[in-house]
Amino acid sequence: MAPRLVKLAGMMLGAGAVGALLYAERARPLRRQVRKAAPRIARNVAMGAACQAAIAAAEVPLTGRIAARNAARKRGLSGLFGGGVVGGGVAFLAMDYGFYLWHVATHKVPFLWRFHRVHHVDPDMDASTALRFHFVDMFVSLPWRLVQVRASGIGPRGLAVWRRFFLLSVLFHHANLRLPRGFDEALSKHITTPRMHGIHHSQIPCEMDSNWSSGIAWWDHLHATFRSDVPADKITIGVDDPLAERDTHLLPALKAPFAARPAMRALP
Repeated sequence: MAPRLVKLAGMMLGAGAVGALLYAERARPLRRQVRKAAPRIARNVAMGAACQAAIAAAEVPLTGRIAARNAARKRGLSGLFGGGVVGGGVAFLAMDYGFYLWHVATHKVPFLWRFHRVHHVDPDMDASTALRFHFVDMFVSLPWRLVQVRASGIGPRGLAVWRRFFLLSVLFHHANLRLPRGFDEALSKHITTPRMHGIHHSQIPCEMDSNWSSGIAWWDHLHATFRSDVPADKITIGVDDPLAERDTHLLPALKAPFAARPAMRALP
């Protein structure tokens, strides 16, 4: 009974955090929205539901098995550091860094960009944009996710914590939320913020080619890919290609990665 109560409490806290985030977006918007919110949000939520179904069907059971073996055999980076709190912390960081590397790849590898472009084509950015991914992308990224879990040596509990952290972080940094400037600057040294990630969603390639971190921001500082010099009101969100407008809609977005005409790459 106790694990169920813990799970229920976690779900309630998560729902409360999302509710607070949605309220904060309305109270302190970072950018002026250019489209009607309701149709956009409905499309993004529908795409997010399909992604969650794909994750539940494939990623959760497969990564869960690997994580259980990691814990039993004390393997991967966590095992090298003796497991426990230290090993678990190293595994957590490795999972987050692995996602940084994957994010860079989704922009630089044309096949991966076909799917990731569906996320970037949204002409506005808010918490619902965090849900806007192509469900096939969940299967495309699965082999890398399995490598992340195996190499990090993360266990079942650590994996559950990382998933919750990652989900809340992605919702947070996609939010159309204006934080106090000084607080944002301090926070972006450690955690990806809405202002920071907004630059990454710019149509301008040299701006999009920055701020790849999806959770912990250290990786951008480590690789000199961090930018904070573009004002939020000077950014045009989206993708600058002739098919972008069409692909904001649900069915065209789902078909776009499979189009005969190659999708334009985000980066040269």
